[in-house]
Amino acid sequence: MGGFGVGKTTLVRSVSEIRPLNTEEVMTQAGVGVDETGGVTSKTTTTVAFDFGRISLNDRMVLYLFGAPGQERFWFLWDRLFSGTLGAVVLVDTRRMDDSWYAIDRLEHHRTPFVVAVNRFDDDTARHSLDEIRLALALPDHVPLIDCDARVRTSGKHVLVTLVDHLYQLALAQESAS
Repeated sequence: MGGFGVGKTTLVRSVSEIRPLNTEEVMTQAGVGVDETGGVTSKTTTTVAFDFGRISLNDRMVLYLFGAPGQERFWFLWDRLFSGTLGAVVLVDTRRMDDSWYAIDRLEHHRTPFVVAVNRFDDDTARHSLDEIRLALALPDHVPLIDCDARVRTSGKHVLVTLVDHLYQLALAQESAS
C-alpha cells in the first residue's frame, strides 16, 4: 500500500515468482486535476485495480502479493483488501510523505500489522534518515521501518522477509501472553 507512484506495482513485479497480474493503464487527460502527480511527473501509467503476484515460501505455504492503487478515488477498495490479510507493507516516497498517512491510518484502524519501507529513488535529493522518517510519520517503535529499492528483487524480498519476521514476532508475543 502507499501513495500514487510510490512503487507498489514495481515491488510486486520485482519479487513475484509468477508473471504478475498488472492492471496498469495509460494515464489520460481525464485524470488531470483528479490524480495528484506532483513529484511523479514522468509517470505515464497507473494501476486501476489490484496488482497480484505470488511467492512460494515452501511446498505448503504461499505468500500472495496484492498491490493496491494509491489514488484517493480507489481508497474504498483498501478496506476490502484487509479482510483476511495477515500483514501489509506501506511504501513511502520521501518526496511525497503525506501520501503515506492514509495507508498507515487504515492499517492501524483495522489493526493490521504492517512494516514501512522507504522506496529510495535516484532523484531523492533530500535523503532523510530512517529516524527522521519515523518521527515525521509518528511511527511507534514496534513498527519496522527499512530502506528499499522496489526495482531490485533482493531488496523487495528483504521487505517481505521483514514483514514475515514481524508477523512471526507478534504471533510469539501473543502466544506467550495467552
